[in-house]
Amino acid sequence: MSPFVLLFFLLRCILLLQESKALTDDGTTQICPTKEHHIFGRIGAIIHQSSRIGREQKIAMELAIHDFELHNLNCSKPVLHLKYLDLNSAGAVSAAYELVKQKHVHAILGTLTLQEAAQVLEFDDLTKHIPIISISSTSSSPTPSSTKLLSFIQMVTNHRNTQMQCIAAIVGHFRWRKVIAIYEQSTTFAADSGIITHLSDSLRSVDSFVEHHLSFPLVSSLSNPGAFIIQELNKLKNMSVKTFTVIQSSLDFAMILFQKAKELGMMEKGYVWIVSDEIAGLLDSIPASDILNMQGVIGFKNNYVDTSESFREFKIRFRRKYRSNFPEEEEYSSPSIYALQAYDATRIIAKAMENLQGKIDSKELVQQILYSNFEGLSGRMSLNNGFLIQKPIFWIVNVIGKSYREIALWSPEYGFTEDLMAYKETKTGIFEGLEGKLSSIYWPGGEQTVPKGWTLAGTEKPLRIGVPARGAFNQFVNVVFDQDRNETSVSGFSIDVFEAAVKQLPYHLPYMFVPYYGSYDEMVAEVHNKSLDAAVGDTEIMADRYVYAEFSQPYIESGLVMVVTVKPGAKDKGFVIVDAFKMEMWIQMAAMSMSSAVAIWLTEYANNNPEIRGSFWQLISSMLWFCITVLSLAHRETIRSNLSRLVLVAWLCVVAAVAACFTAVLSSMLTVPKLQPSVLDVDYLLRINAPVGCNGNSFIVQYLINVLHFKAENIRKINSINDYPSAFDKGEILAAFYVAPHAKVFLAKYCKGYTMTGPIFKLGGFGFVFPKGSPLAIDISEAILKVTQNGEVNQLEKHMLSFSNCSTSLTQVADTIGSLGPEPVSGLFKISGSISTIAILIAVARLLQRQWSIHDLVQKSLTMNRVLRWAALVLTECYTRFGVRFFRETIIPT
Repeated sequence: MSPFVLLFFLLRCILLLQESKALTDDGTTQICPTKEHHIFGRIGAIIHQSSRIGREQKIAMELAIHDFELHNLNCSKPVLHLKYLDLNSAGAVSAAYELVKQKHVHAILGTLTLQEAAQVLEFDDLTKHIPIISISSTSSSPTPSSTKLLSFIQMVTNHRNTQMQCIAAIVGHFRWRKVIAIYEQSTTFAADSGIITHLSDSLRSVDSFVEHHLSFPLVSSLSNPGAFIIQELNKLKNMSVKTFTVIQSSLDFAMILFQKAKELGMMEKGYVWIVSDEIAGLLDSIPASDILNMQGVIGFKNNYVDTSESFREFKIRFRRKYRSNFPEEEEYSSPSIYALQAYDATRIIAKAMENLQGKIDSKELVQQILYSNFEGLSGRMSLNNGFLIQKPIFWIVNVIGKSYREIALWSPEYGFTEDLMAYKETKTGIFEGLEGKLSSIYWPGGEQTVPKGWTLAGTEKPLRIGVPARGAFNQFVNVVFDQDRNETSVSGFSIDVFEAAVKQLPYHLPYMFVPYYGSYDEMVAEVHNKSLDAAVGDTEIMADRYVYAEFSQPYIESGLVMVVTVKPGAKDKGFVIVDAFKMEMWIQMAAMSMSSAVAIWLTEYANNNPEIRGSFWQLISSMLWFCITVLSLAHRETIRSNLSRLVLVAWLCVVAAVAACFTAVLSSMLTVPKLQPSVLDVDYLLRINAPVGCNGNSFIVQYLINVLHFKAENIRKINSINDYPSAFDKGEILAAFYVAPHAKVFLAKYCKGYTMTGPIFKLGGFGFVFPKGSPLAIDISEAILKVTQNGEVNQLEKHMLSFSNCSTSLTQVADTIGSLGPEPVSGLFKISGSISTIAILIAVARLLQRQWSIHDLVQKSLTMNRVLRWAALVLTECYTRFGVRFFRETIIPT
């Protein structure tokens, strides 16, 4: 081999060796030819490596430093100093101080809260201005106090406040009124403080509240966490609220919690579980065996773009490094949003340090970090007042099978939507509030319908709903026992309204009707004593009953009314003829008669009828007399004009129709007796100590005694609608007192001889009875409003009153017979009036035309006289001047 070839071979080997040194362990190319890098900054990181989130953050931070080192053209790099905290440790502040003092770090990155950052910055002059970058989701949203800490920067958008709002949005969407909050205590009191307050404030905006909250110690601090969790869950199991939300938890605690909840049967039908981003964001990292314990759980996770090329490359490298560091978790090594946030935050700090070119000043470093603006793996990295400008967007997820399903998007600005593209195009709040619709959800126990989120007495047994079995009006509640089938059937208007309202509920409500044979007050007391879960019937809403129970929205208005018999009224026959027509009718008849007569008279006058002549006053008197005589066609003048005959025919049609109506009304008034109530007011009954009747099981008895001041011995208790007529006939009562809906039923059934009279004493209306604080009362009230607004209640009421056999009662006939107004013949009045008006206009036109003709003749005559006079004057003047001389000249020669 020649020396030249050997030399070329050695040089080639050297170049290959240098290229191999420039390749990193993960296969990427290193820009710097050597591994010697200039260190331009030191970053201190505080993490909980014993937690899944902490382990992901560690790998992500190391990758960020590594990537920065590879792509740095100046062959310089930052150094990452990690400080590990135990989950039992509360030393984040001291750890930060140690990093500053011992490692001389220029910035601190970790899951520090606002309160911890404030302690670090106030520790001494060494840490006074050092930048603290928080990637903790337990931090609150920006507040005036937090913006004063210029060195504190939050690199997350899923703040605790936003997470609580998302939980409230889910709760409000499904209209759960009460929730039980569960959370695991953190290492610092500051992280736990206010968490329930935030949740309560958010729930209050959707008319819900926290019924109970339970805090668990750190799972790592418990010697037997499973036994302790079972003990606490047993307490919750016996409560009526079945909507649970886990608002703060480590992954280890959540896995034990759901495992024990499943063992206790708390993952079955009727239960609701909602988890926050701390758990839902790590669902990809949970083993399948643990996922099976969470079937039907709802959660929300931070939305990020997982389809970009940069994310795919990062995911490959992250999984490789995570498996290398934690081989026991090799199967579940995908990065979550917490890893992406840690990666982006580390990149921001490293880039800011590089921009300072080794001359790092804390205040300048803070400013460089705040100037950051780029598209990171977790979203847009742009800061304002120390907080990310990026608005949070959550995916609502539902655990099903061995994985989960993304069912909707949510943000504080636009609420819910199911489509990501539609969400991006939304700029004006189309999905504002809770208007968006969630997809169908797989609930615990495999239930497809929305759970109602609560039960009574901690069970899912059907509600025992009491119904009055001895009500006086079975049209509202009718209890019938079938001996052949040995079962009781319950029907009626109140039952129909309740069932219609139940259909409007967003969840299934099992119930059964239980006949109650006591009074209405006793039935309300049974609901208060928990013997009955609710009561449905014609139960009046009363103030004294509200002390013991809660009522729904009234489903029908009510008031206390008095029903009495009717008697023939006294007739004043002296003016009965005048009473046949209303005053308006008499006035219009006079006006129509006058207009028709004037039209005929003027038409005849305009047509030179010789019978209508005379002086001015004779013409006026004849016209007025004609107005009277034309009513009975007794006028003496002959009608010559066809237009006059047309007016007369129209008027005769009106007269014929009015005469027929007058005869009919007058006959009715003379033959049908005018009925009036036998008793006009309550005072009369009190003065004569008259006996009155009412429902003996109702509140009316005490109302008559305490409010209207009837004597107890004058009150007859009548327990059936059929007993009232006989009590009236026998004189046992002079009046009966009902609530207004009962009075309608009575008058519909006994429509002859009875009427309502006197004032109406306003009451609360009929409502359904529930225990104090029952969430069902609110839901049923809302459902009652819906069935009332859509007209269903009115239809049910009409159906209840349709059993009446009388089409019109005698009282109603007597009340409807009265003076007749102009409405029945208004059409004829308009036709006749129009014809008369046209005739008058034509007659007036003819008279004006005739008047102008006479005027023209007179004018012509006067003009001719003036011309003749002028001619005579001219001739006279001519004769005076020229005629005498002419004649003189003629005579002289002669």
